[in-house]
Amino acid sequence: MKLKDSQAVTSFNYGWLLKRIFPYIKPFMGKVILGFIIAIPVGLLDGVVSFALKPYMDYVIGKTDIVLWNYTIPYSYLAYAMPFFIIGFALFQGVLRYLNSYLTDWTSLKITNSVKQDLFSRLVYMDTSFYDQNSSGIVINRYLTDPDTASRGIVDQIKTIIVSFFGAISLIAVMIYSSWKLAFVGVIVLAVAFLPVLLIRKKIKSVSNQNTVIVGDITTTMNETYSGNKVVTAYNLQERQIEKFDEGIKESFNVLISLTKRVGWMSPIMYLIASFGIAFVLYYGTKLIYTNQMTPGSFASFVTSLLLLYKPIKTLGNTLSGIQTIFVALGRVFELFDYVPKIIDKNNTDKSIELTYGIKFENVNFSYDNEKTVLNNINLEIKKNETLAIVGNSGGGKSTLVNLIPRFYDINSGSIKFDNTDIKEFKLKDLRNNIAFVFQDNFLFTGTIRENIMLGKPNATDEELYNAIRASHLDEVIYSLPNGLETVLGERGLTLSGGQRQRVAIARAIIKNSPIVILDEATSALDNESEAIVQKALDNLIQNKTVLVIAHRLSTIKNADRIVVINDGQIVEIGTHDELLSLENGQYKHLYEMQFKNNEVTV
Repeated sequence: MKLKDSQAVTSFNYGWLLKRIFPYIKPFMGKVILGFIIAIPVGLLDGVVSFALKPYMDYVIGKTDIVLWNYTIPYSYLAYAMPFFIIGFALFQGVLRYLNSYLTDWTSLKITNSVKQDLFSRLVYMDTSFYDQNSSGIVINRYLTDPDTASRGIVDQIKTIIVSFFGAISLIAVMIYSSWKLAFVGVIVLAVAFLPVLLIRKKIKSVSNQNTVIVGDITTTMNETYSGNKVVTAYNLQERQIEKFDEGIKESFNVLISLTKRVGWMSPIMYLIASFGIAFVLYYGTKLIYTNQMTPGSFASFVTSLLLLYKPIKTLGNTLSGIQTIFVALGRVFELFDYVPKIIDKNNTDKSIELTYGIKFENVNFSYDNEKTVLNNINLEIKKNETLAIVGNSGGGKSTLVNLIPRFYDINSGSIKFDNTDIKEFKLKDLRNNIAFVFQDNFLFTGTIRENIMLGKPNATDEELYNAIRASHLDEVIYSLPNGLETVLGERGLTLSGGQRQRVAIARAIIKNSPIVILDEATSALDNESEAIVQKALDNLIQNKTVLVIAHRLSTIKNADRIVVINDGQIVEIGTHDELLSLENGQYKHLYEMQFKNNEVTV
């Protein structure tokens, strides 16, 4: 799944999207409903001021006493009471708006967090090919920004719609009370003013999708600048990174401004349509006053209601643009939810793993994304507790071969078996619990050294922990640090040297105590001194294990039980070090003479 190719095809299926988001709203439904209930009087109160203008104009300005149930109330009483009424009304409406805003923000944040948590729980189970196909920037943007846009906005927009709807109802009621003839004209014009909004929906979707990709690229540039800061500095790439960042910013600006051009004209057109309605009301209302069919107070009350009703029209384009953006984000969010990883557990699989004989590759073929074949008809058997070294030309398929065992990728055809059971018959968790990995560049998490080692076995005892530390020759490093095991590592463990990071990773693998160990160029990036120490740690790790090792160090390869040579995706030679050296024009012999022999002399 390439997130850049996302189309958010469900963006206009509003009912379906609301149905999908409802399970996240449901746990907080009480507060959501309470917020919506408070939104009703907030909207209805919009008509109070305009309604109050009628008696104020007719009685106070007209200096006419009020007769109510044969009781006369001096107009001066109303004049004195009106300021206090306005202050009290503003205070009451302000309290309601605060409560409504608080409840909306509380529920929106809760819903957003729930969506993010569920999305992240799916992200961590994505297969390796998903991460191969998508940059860190677009993943971060899709999994964090879209839920914010969608989940936080949906409740707020529903609340806004409720407030606007009941506000419109109260204002229309005041208009009808003042003059049903003028009210008819005003509502018709209002309905016509809404029509241009329908023309902009698809453009909003297109721009939103484009901008998501662009922002993802911008985030990737920032991530690469941070992670590769030494390379940026060493090769003077600052201007290059600035240029890439500037290009992304400009591209995002151009995409967004194209939407602004299209959305921007809607508000003036809507306002122009509304102006025709207001002009007609002024003309016809004046005529009604002159013919005594309407009082000046009724007319003032009507015009105020009409202006309050038309006010949202000025910004309606932007408002509905925001609503559509929310639905586009919702569409993209549920697109992520509906993506099923390529590598999943087989239904009803419950077979236990007991490696009695070994690992077998049978007619294995593999390619990334069904393109160029990387492994071609691989047949290989690794016996239990055997150490198999894998060598070959760069890009020949060595790392791919070992990555298939824990099912980082699934093969195109053939089978990989533990004893006589296909690895697809095992649960992924059980399969990977039986394999310990040490990579060339091992990832250490932000946290203490203890926490990073214990990742191999969270419930390990102190004895197991210290045995792993000693076996990995990490004790001297820990003793040299002021905080020892509790030393907090920076991001990716960059506060340690390369050799020290490798020893932490080896300790993590030792404490895991898995029957299968895979070493993928575990010492290739180290200097000779660090390599020698790490090699001792590796020797402790692989005792009584089934080991697959991709290595460039001759001693590791010579001590292997067998060596397999892979070139261009095919096994070309298998045998011991001496057997392969005895082959005339053999590929291993050629590699040995060109590379490994020099390494031996250097070491």
